[in-house]
Amino acid sequence: MIKSKQRVADHGEVLTPPHIVEAMLDLVQQETERIDSRFLEPACGTGNFLVEVLRRKLQVVKKRYARSQLDYERYAVLAVSSIYGIDILPDNAEECRQRLYQMFDEFYTDLFGAKAKTACRAAVRYILSRNIVHGDALTLQTVGAGSQPIVFSEWSLVNGSLLKRRDFAFHELLRGPETGNSLFETHQTLISDKGEGVFIPEPVEEYPPVHFLRLGPRMTGSRR
Repeated sequence: MIKSKQRVADHGEVLTPPHIVEAMLDLVQQETERIDSRFLEPACGTGNFLVEVLRRKLQVVKKRYARSQLDYERYAVLAVSSIYGIDILPDNAEECRQRLYQMFDEFYTDLFGAKAKTACRAAVRYILSRNIVHGDALTLQTVGAGSQPIVFSEWSLVNGSLLKRRDFAFHELLRGPETGNSLFETHQTLISDKGEGVFIPEPVEEYPPVHFLRLGPRMTGSRR
């Protein structure tokens, strides 16, 4: 599946067809059905893999929480927050965001119709704006003017409806105890009870927990 021969020549872009996506995700079915399991696609294209992962997660959320709108919203937002992608082409990154949002909104609207909240939809859009990055997974940088290191946000539910955000530099997430020269090695590389190295990355910024329906660009954090 290709958009154009030129894109194949310039970027090696070939989109994975649905039947292959489903077959590959079936190999990790248990993880695709865990609401909070995180998935990163470093060359996400228009989101064929990520959309299917989200669909499977939302099926689980619907099955468990459809009777309570607040519970459904809370865990549907958590499901969206577990999806991450990078693509070097801006139109792909934007289309991926839109498709993920549409998947969320189809489930949400089908269940709650006119009761669906604008704030919940806005929270999902905000999360996707941060989780799907226009960048280069090889250089670990964003693409375009003012290129910067890719930063991903970790989203975690705390105390019921509060969502905690911590930002991590992508290149730090790829480090481990085997590198030997990590900047944070002296206090980040620990030893497990099995005698194995355990790497705990440091966030570049943390934010106080906020209600998941109040997510937005006005969030302020404290730099570590």
